[in-house]
Amino acid sequence: MRRWDIKRSERAGGAALLTALFVLLAVLIIGVSAAQTALNAEKSARNERDRHIAFQGAEAGLLDAERDIEGGADPASARAALFGAGSALGFADGCGRGSDNVNLGLCVYTPQAPAWQAAELAQPGGAVTPYGKFTGAALPVGGGTLPASAPRYIIELMPLVRAGEDAGRRATNLYRITAIGFGVRPTTQVVLQEFYRKVAPAEGGVP
Repeated sequence: MRRWDIKRSERAGGAALLTALFVLLAVLIIGVSAAQTALNAEKSARNERDRHIAFQGAEAGLLDAERDIEGGADPASARAALFGAGSALGFADGCGRGSDNVNLGLCVYTPQAPAWQAAELAQPGGAVTPYGKFTGAALPVGGGTLPASAPRYIIELMPLVRAGEDAGRRATNLYRITAIGFGVRPTTQVVLQEFYRKVAPAEGGVP
């Protein structure tokens, strides 16, 4: 009778141990799954924050290009003269290359191959205008939550002919601005584009 009770007790103990192991395994799986979910959520939030930083950088690039068009740091400079009403000077194939070129980043309009598609916006140097180059604006970069690089942009001179106007005489200028912004990681990039019309002083109004 005692032997039977001992065997029965051993079986019950073995079953309890097996149950406890299954419970521990289930808890372990749930814990690992929760940790992975939290890690993925944190990674997703970090990526989204980085994209917002790049987006804001691209917007800053567009605004800097607008200031450039409106005269930049010196409205009497040779650069500002290129944006004069009716002027097409300085806008060329290749968008003006070299950091010392007054027409850096200014592109001629070509409907077959738009300049913004061929421009290497993400590459430093080349035929793109760095943020603040002609406006004197400064943007902190690098470290913490700051963008890895300052924005860059190009400006294309677009055709603008209205009904009743002479196609050979340009009264106002229409520009297509394409800007790129960077996140904390240089690989996070956002490209934005806008059209900006500069109104000649004789027309009045605002751009």
